[in-house]
Amino acid sequence: MKKMVILLLKILGMILGIIVLYIVLGFFIPFIQVSEKPDGQKKEIPIYIYTNGVHTDIVMLVKNDLQDWSLKIPFSNTISKRTTYKFIGIGWGDKGFYLDTPTWADLKFSTAIKAAFWMSESAMHCTYYETISKGDDCKEIMISKEQYKKLVKFIEDKFDTDQNGKCILIPTNAVYGDNDAFYDAKGKYSFLNTCNTWANNGLKAAGQKAALWTPSDYGIFLHYK
Repeated sequence: MKKMVILLLKILGMILGIIVLYIVLGFFIPFIQVSEKPDGQKKEIPIYIYTNGVHTDIVMLVKNDLQDWSLKIPFSNTISKRTTYKFIGIGWGDKGFYLDTPTWADLKFSTAIKAAFWMSESAMHCTYYETISKGDDCKEIMISKEQYKKLVKFIEDKFDTDQNGKCILIPTNAVYGDNDAFYDAKGKYSFLNTCNTWANNGLKAAGQKAALWTPSDYGIFLHYK
């Protein structure tokens, strides 16, 4: 019995140690900056990083001369079905969190465990906006056309598609408003690869400054103050 208690205490100590280490690394590693990689071209396309306090989305114009997101992510898949939206925000994350956890009060232990340890599917959350207001929670970044193409490829590669190459809509009533929709995605969410890690990697793909690694939104935004 005594050996069992000692073993359980050791396991508990290891778990707590891992949690503490994760918190410490998650705080300090984001301060290590991956520098911007200029390509010598004119920075003429605006993109935005937007956070709701927990989750970071990459926001872009719905349409420019290089890309029309409404062709891949139809307005008709939103409740409003409005075609006047000017911006689209795209984020990647755990499917269970997105669909089953509209607020932190709804968080289930099983959902958290599955998300943390590569045990559930992922989803893309796409939100249309009429306007974007820059502030502490929304930063504008100007990039070149070539950098934008790289960002588009990074984002498109995360969408799961059907045999016709179309993004797969997730039928659900768990949308956050009348201007958003969810789609199937590739990859597994985990405590090492979060929604914010994905957005941070998107900035790297576009040659923008970013954190070496971050599980949180603050790790992204501290480089854009």
